[in-house]
Amino acid sequence: MRLLTALSTALVTIGLATAASAADLPRAVHKAPAYAPPAMYNWTGPYLGLNLGYGWSDSSFGNADGVLGGAQIGYNWQGIGSPWVFGLEADIQAADMKASETAGGITATGKINGFGTIRGRIGYAWDRAMLYGTGGFAFTRTELSATNGVVSVSDKDWSTGWTLGAGFEYAFWNNWSAKIEYLYVDSGDVNVTLAGVPVSGDYNFSVVRAGLNYRF
Repeated sequence: MRLLTALSTALVTIGLATAASAADLPRAVHKAPAYAPPAMYNWTGPYLGLNLGYGWSDSSFGNADGVLGGAQIGYNWQGIGSPWVFGLEADIQAADMKASETAGGITATGKINGFGTIRGRIGYAWDRAMLYGTGGFAFTRTELSATNGVVSVSDKDWSTGWTLGAGFEYAFWNNWSAKIEYLYVDSGDVNVTLAGVPVSGDYNFSVVRAGLNYRF
């Protein structure tokens, strides 16, 4: 009986000591996970898109204006952690820009039927937003015609020149981005022949257009 009592007392004493020791142990500290900022958007990659806009000119063939639309294809490159974006873009446009003048019973009409550009781009990006400048080579399809109401003559010419502009582009969802862009196009010398008479001039014009791109 005394042995059982002694064993019980010893067990109780050991239990209390163990509990006290456990209470004295430092509690585990759970650290919050380290903050990881969200990954910045990267503009690198090829893209393809469509655009629609308006153009106007002030040239030797009259002040033509009208709508235009077309497609663009390009490639952007952006270094990791760098805000600078470098790219190359080409576009082809259909246009309905025209102006007419009548004098001495003859109506002369100048038209820009289409144009295209091949341009470099340099941009500065704030995550998904980018401002950029652009410039390069341009080619233009120009048509001149004249009529007296009975007889009509016309001729067309492809001319080459240069272009400069700027724009803003925003990547609004996954691989999709939207842009608004201004271009000034110097079409170079236009040479046509009307009723056997050579006619030369220029057709320089400005373009404002909005576009939608899909980056692959």
